[in-house]
Amino acid sequence: MTALCYFIGVLDDGANSLNGEALQVLRKAKHVIAGGRLLASLATEISHAQQYNLTGQLKTVPKWINSALANAESVAVLASGDPLCHGIAGYLIGKLDRNKVRILPNLSSIQLAFTQLCLPWQSAIIVSVHSQDAGDWQRGACSQHGLYELVQCCRQHDLLAVLTSPENNPQRIAAMLLEEGMADEFEIVVAQALKHHEQCVTAFLSAAEVRAATYLDPNIVILKRKNKRIDPILFGVSDTSFQQRKPNKGLITKREVRAVSLARMQLTRSSVVWDIGAGSGSVGLEAARICVDGHVYGIEKNIDDITNIQQNHGNWGVSNYSFVHGKAPDYLDSWPTPNAVFIGGSGGELAELIEICLGRLQQNGWLVMSFVTLENLSVAVETLKKLGANWDVCQIQASRSSPILNMNRLQAENPVWIVSATITPILPLESFTNNPTGYGTN
Repeated sequence: MTALCYFIGVLDDGANSLNGEALQVLRKAKHVIAGGRLLASLATEISHAQQYNLTGQLKTVPKWINSALANAESVAVLASGDPLCHGIAGYLIGKLDRNKVRILPNLSSIQLAFTQLCLPWQSAIIVSVHSQDAGDWQRGACSQHGLYELVQCCRQHDLLAVLTSPENNPQRIAAMLLEEGMADEFEIVVAQALKHHEQCVTAFLSAAEVRAATYLDPNIVILKRKNKRIDPILFGVSDTSFQQRKPNKGLITKREVRAVSLARMQLTRSSVVWDIGAGSGSVGLEAARICVDGHVYGIEKNIDDITNIQQNHGNWGVSNYSFVHGKAPDYLDSWPTPNAVFIGGSGGELAELIEICLGRLQQNGWLVMSFVTLENLSVAVETLKKLGANWDVCQIQASRSSPILNMNRLQAENPVWIVSATITPILPLESFTNNPTGYGTN
């Protein structure tokens, strides 16, 4: 008979959580692999088997399994709850022969928590914050932080189930909500030690209450929005929505220019965007709302504008936006490869910046620049010609209505040149007419 690897879901009440099939498989297994806590909870049932503690040795587990199967000896891998819901099976199955794998799931801790609350959970978004400890959440942190996905999901969803870790615990999650200004939007439940004799499920608490308390491990966190979320405006936000530096006129990329610039950047939900010479942050913050699964990186050299960016970032309710005080090209080498770059100010390094940005763009990426001076326009065009880029220029000169006596007139804004460039060959129109995808053409 062919030896198999079984992934068995276990709860914190050990053998009591297993059905007859799972118990029979476990008692016959020659090898049992699990974390130390699960090995201890089933010590009586697995005393006959060779035991492996996978804590800190996850990469070695496939070798253990394949070695046992090669010797025609069955293996049981124990996981908490459902092995395929943020469990070890999801990681290991791709490294094993699927024909020799069987899954025996149990109730997940998420199901158990919602059951205790009598709360339907089909609309809940599941987020795992098991990751390397990156410390407390700070506004503007990037995707490397273990709480990044969670804070993004909190912006977009109303009900979340969070699989915590010892470091990214309920207190740290509550502190994240406080830091991001979302503490008043959510109420929190902490479900602790489910199916253990110390099981405890809290009432709905405030972020401040959770931040100040301590909890048993393991636990999960339920985040429930108090009121229906209001979808924000994604595109074409009024200039007055931004704090801006105002000498004679506001130093901001105006709405008409911003709209065309964002359109030319060809953004997707997951785009990585660079905003160079961020000013008030208007382009970058609006891009962040569009790229809800991406991230925007901004840089600005003027300290007064940095203050405005900080204010606007706090007011805009986005968590996928980071900025630094500095002068490009500083910091650019530490940023991930962009899908789009916007240059609103260059500090005299325009030609160098264009070359750097075109060199870093992902395939099909776009560099978009706005200029109000002929000199910068000339530098940009000549540099793009030298680099062999595909480029075009669009001039925007908008006029806005303005009251005069009891009537209205049009008041002209300064003309702006928008230069768009890419290193990807642009297919002729007939290629898309005959083949709408644009792929597979010569």
